[in-house]
Amino acid sequence: MVDLKGQYHKIKDEVDNAILDVVASSAFINGPQVKSFQANLEKYLDVKHVIPCANGTDALQIAMMGLGLEQGDEVITADFTFAATVEVIGLLKLTPVLVDVEKDTFNIDIEALKKAITPKTKAIVPVHLFGQCANMEAILEIAKEHNLFVIEDTAQAIGADYTFSDGTTKKAGTIGHVGTTSFFPSKNLGCYGDGGAIFTNDDELAHILRGMVNHGMYKRYYHDVIGVNSRLDTIQAAILDIKLPHLDSYCDARRDAAKYYNEAFKSSDKIAIPKMANGCERICDDCTCHVFHQYTLRLKGVDRNALHQHLLDHGIANAIYYPVPLHKQKAYADERYIEDNFKVTNELVDTVISLPMHTEFEEEQLQNITQTVLNFIEE
Repeated sequence: MVDLKGQYHKIKDEVDNAILDVVASSAFINGPQVKSFQANLEKYLDVKHVIPCANGTDALQIAMMGLGLEQGDEVITADFTFAATVEVIGLLKLTPVLVDVEKDTFNIDIEALKKAITPKTKAIVPVHLFGQCANMEAILEIAKEHNLFVIEDTAQAIGADYTFSDGTTKKAGTIGHVGTTSFFPSKNLGCYGDGGAIFTNDDELAHILRGMVNHGMYKRYYHDVIGVNSRLDTIQAAILDIKLPHLDSYCDARRDAAKYYNEAFKSSDKIAIPKMANGCERICDDCTCHVFHQYTLRLKGVDRNALHQHLLDHGIANAIYYPVPLHKQKAYADERYIEDNFKVTNELVDTVISLPMHTEFEEEQLQNITQTVLNFIEE
């Protein structure tokens, strides 16, 4: 699904030297490379505060802790996503409220979101799934009307732009009250282990979060808030600082691969190619609204599981994101949920398939992948 070795070899000398510098200094925790990466990511995102942490799941949990959400508060998020988003809601004894998604963009359905709000609702967690932002303008309006926090899950969309109706743009993760991301190796900006970060323009919230990631300390052995141990280690920060200047070119390479896929599949009435949200009709040369962390197709009248196996039989990696909706997961099942409220999600789990997506494609590889898909579809 990804070619991390190929990507590494292009920046091998820089990465190797950066790692050796950390080892030589022995500043493995909170070394200067962490501060350098933090400052550079703040500049890239045009956000006042980046708080590095140990992983993307911690980033979500710490963001909710920092906002002061309390046991029983309801947090609305999408049913069609990875479990980490709802996992932290449960860990904090908050009440997860799962809602359906849009069929074309895979992001949270605005009408379903509106219907889910109750007097107990305190926050919305839009997940920018597969590489493009949810409808943040509508979400911000809803949040303002009901006095709700907006916590962006940007684990799959770092580098993406969101354009408001007035033409202004912001980077994914910098639009709500607080944003979070993961630097898991396969992400568009990935380290060589676990890593994550939290973003905000709120000075007071940033101060709280900085203490929380480090055992609640602002001064060593003085604990002002209840915190956790969640620091981005220096070696990972050094690697990320090397890779950050390449992020836009990485996203461009993914868009180029997506263009190839789109062109190959556009004529098939059995394949729905990914829809560009944010008003884009296609992937134009200057498009930055989708960074294609995944390239996910919807199949129509095709045995998805059989295609999945067919591709594997031909040596082509592929994945099903996601085979089981969160509301049907044993850990998150709840009698409150009504199946009719999850019609889109229940359809997607049976019809989506994600093809390889990374920065190191050769045209021959893309040609092989697309032709193998079409051969099966057209049989």
